[in-house]
Amino acid sequence: MTVCTGNICRSPMAEVVLRARLEDAGLGDRVVVDSTGVSDEEHGNPIDRRARAALAARGYDVPRRAARQVRAEDLRDRDLVLAMTASHARALRRIAGDPDLAARVVMFRTFDPAAPQVADQRDEHLLDVDDPWYGGPENFEHCLDEVEAAADGVVDAVRAAVERAETH
Repeated sequence: MTVCTGNICRSPMAEVVLRARLEDAGLGDRVVVDSTGVSDEEHGNPIDRRARAALAARGYDVPRRAARQVRAEDLRDRDLVLAMTASHARALRRIAGDPDLAARVVMFRTFDPAAPQVADQRDEHLLDVDDPWYGGPENFEHCLDEVEAAADGVVDAVRAAVERAETH
């Protein structure tokens, strides 16, 4: 599950990209990808038109979807929760309320080989996926660049987790 603020820009962009990459890797039928937001301010709204345009311009199929807020049970039901920013990660860990569930929360850009190496949660902000909301099309393109840069690393980690689960 990918998570941003309102679930209309960053996290659905990451959801769409990951779903496509997982499908290409032959894992589409074995892995569920979804997205949520830490806020309910956009609840029920579709993906932002600018995010949709950026995705479509790069050839991604963008499904109809409605924004929704993350719930504690979502964290229990997901093996990996990918936060778009450090503030999202902190909110998710608070919602988890349990160290084992909180450990499932990982910064999305951790999987980008060119991203800074962060050893401490105090420095997680260095891995924030930039918020395109207040910008123009170029901001959405930049956000998509950041998402795509980490996507293959996420796929590799998920593939390894699926293989481990199948051998146990």
